[in-house]
Amino acid sequence: MNDEGFHLTAVDVRRYELGSALRGYDKARVDQLRDQVADELERLTRVNQELEAKAKGFHEQLRAFRERDKALNDALVSAQQLRADTKEQAEREAILTLREAQAEGQRLIDEAKAEVRRLSVEIDALTKLRRTHLAHARALAERHLTDLQSAEAMVMQIAAAEKPRDTWLDAPVDGPAHSPDGSAMDAPVEDE
Repeated sequence: MNDEGFHLTAVDVRRYELGSALRGYDKARVDQLRDQVADELERLTRVNQELEAKAKGFHEQLRAFRERDKALNDALVSAQQLRADTKEQAEREAILTLREAQAEGQRLIDEAKAEVRRLSVEIDALTKLRRTHLAHARALAERHLTDLQSAEAMVMQIAAAEKPRDTWLDAPVDGPAHSPDGSAMDAPVEDE
């Protein structure tokens, strides 16, 4: 029997009339069997409908799960892509930041070297100036020392030349003292 060509429902079984024959089946028992078959067909139809409803619900759930699975996979792919993009951007920014820091560091080093050169030139100039001032001060001091020595020598010569004329200082004081030019000097005042 082909399943597609033969559909039997409980109503079909109840309406089916069995022909009577002379020595046929017991009509009461056939009617009872027909009712039992119809009841069983009704029960099986209900069970089949319930199972079809459950299967339909399961198919809906499966479709929903597949949609969720697809959405989760899409979200996972998007997250992985976002992670890769974020990582790539972070690496680019890190390289850029590193280059900027290196450039800033090089600029600071160049400025420091320039400042060191400037200070070195200034120190050299100050050292030369100090040496020049020291040389001038030394020369001035030596000239003053020479002048002092010359003046001292001159004073000594004058003193040596005038010494015989200053003998009046060694003389006893009897009267008013006279200066070398012959004028009288006041006598020293004695303490009372």
